Amino acid sequence: MNAKSKLVVVGLVIGAAMASGAAMAQTDVPNHPRVNEVNNRLENQQDRIDNGLKNGTMTQKQAARDETHDANIARRESVDEAKHDGHLTKKEQRNLNRSENKNSRHIYKQKH
Repeated sequence: MNAKSKLVVVGLVIGAAMASGAAMAQTDVPNHPRVNEVNNRLENQQDRIDNGLKNGTMTQKQAARDETHDANIARRESVDEAKHDGHLTKKEQRNLNRSENKNSRHIYKQKH
């Protein structure tokens, strides 16, 4: 694969990740505090990634990786919610939070 092809692939991955990041930015759901906490954390992490890109402390490749991880967390959240009529159990919330904590630490390490 030549350099131009690699650049196109990276651009497509980043575009897809940013689109999924926008889809993750959900509003608060009344009477669903666990869902709201997970959604708010995902939105906060997306903001941190965007800020890292803007100020140059993260590369596009790093941002794409972190956005992919956040998209996977959001997908797992959706699957968990579907099992329980839009709710998350405490165990599901704890598992999602652990994943978010791991990705949050990774974002921090990349930016510093």
